[in-house]
Amino acid sequence: MSEAAEARKVLVVDDEPDVEPMFRQQMRREVRAGRYEFLFARSGRHALEVLAEHPDVRLVITDLNMPEMTGWELLDALGEQWPGVPSMVVSAYGNEENARRAEESGAQGFVVKPVNFRELREKVAASLEGRAD
Repeated sequence: MSEAAEARKVLVVDDEPDVEPMFRQQMRREVRAGRYEFLFARSGRHALEVLAEHPDVRLVITDLNMPEMTGWELLDALGEQWPGVPSMVVSAYGNEENARRAEESGAQGFVVKPVNFRELREKVAASLEGRAD
């Protein structure tokens, strides 16, 4: 099972500068264990460039409110250009309407900011390992 031994690439898309160091710190055990490799993009447009460079990305985690291209627009682009890549939304705007819209846009999960990393770890594992939430 070489795939199980290979780190799965996760692309995190958020324009906030503190997101990358926070993910690196909170998910360091998973990275050290070789379970995940995190890539980061500061906008939806940058995320599309990263996906083009890394066709082996297994999951995209995106914020909703970003300049240039919103998370909604990114989810639409993912559905059109990378329909096999699952996505998840992390947003400070955690209302039922946004959660429903994210699901309708193909997102497999919705996590409210500030991020509960225990919940996020479970959702990431479920998505990457094919388990239901």
